[in-house]
Amino acid sequence: MPSGLMDAPSRPAEAALDRLITRLHERGRPRVWSLVITVFGDAVVPRGGRVALQALQDIMGRLRIEAGALRTAMSRLAADHWVTRERDGRNSFYRLAEEGRHAFDLATRRIYAAVPPDWDGTWTVAVAPPASDGGDLRGRMEEAGFLPVEGSVYLRPGNIPVIAGELAGMLVIHGSSAEHPEAMRMLWPSEEVATAYGAFIEVYRPLSGALKRGGVFRPLDAIAARTLLIHDWRRIVLRDPGLPLALLPKDWPGEQARSLARDIYRRLAEPSEVWLTQAGMPPLVHPDEFAGRFGLGGRL
Repeated sequence: MPSGLMDAPSRPAEAALDRLITRLHERGRPRVWSLVITVFGDAVVPRGGRVALQALQDIMGRLRIEAGALRTAMSRLAADHWVTRERDGRNSFYRLAEEGRHAFDLATRRIYAAVPPDWDGTWTVAVAPPASDGGDLRGRMEEAGFLPVEGSVYLRPGNIPVIAGELAGMLVIHGSSAEHPEAMRMLWPSEEVATAYGAFIEVYRPLSGALKRGGVFRPLDAIAARTLLIHDWRRIVLRDPGLPLALLPKDWPGEQARSLARDIYRRLAEPSEVWLTQAGMPPLVHPDEFAGRFGLGGRL
């Protein structure tokens, strides 16, 4: 057992976690399927993609999610082809389906990025045909990092290959900017995303402070806190275009929020991974890749 994990849990840290759980429920009925997706992407996929129902029940139980709500969520995820159910004797297991794995691979790079992307001054402009499917197209383009400019016109920093699936059937123009795009900053990112980053900082600052002051968690509390952290973080990051620093406002709060998330994740990683091992999960498939999340470095 790594040093410190047998210590009595810190009351300030435990109190901070309890406040985060209360906040989860105060925002309305929790979207349990979304919390499960967070657990899969953050904790299950790095260990092979298969998890016992009991392990999910333990995590959700600590988050005050009832077993019935979890079963309903798992049925929904199975019906939507995100997970498949397996039986091993009397035990039930869920495995991430291939359809879901592709979506996780795309999101993971953005969720755990250590820094904003580099930018070489190039742009990709994509113009959709008149008969495009409107809102659905916009959602897919935003998920791919494109910024809606006007109507069917989308813009993304960098030279994006035409073979990219989201660009199929579009007019694609590549170029570089010779002028500082100061005036274009009004197009992005949205004030809503900036506000979300600010709220994230305020909500998670007490947990960070408690952990910095030497607070420790029981392993189950650590995986519960880690789940909430990434659940809230990914909901913001995946709405953020993820622009290079050169294109962001000077007072943009995203990097302060990223630094906070990185620090908390670093302090939760070891005890939460201990819990996953105790819960019967297989070892990390790619330890070096996991250790690279948020640029943490080191090995677990």
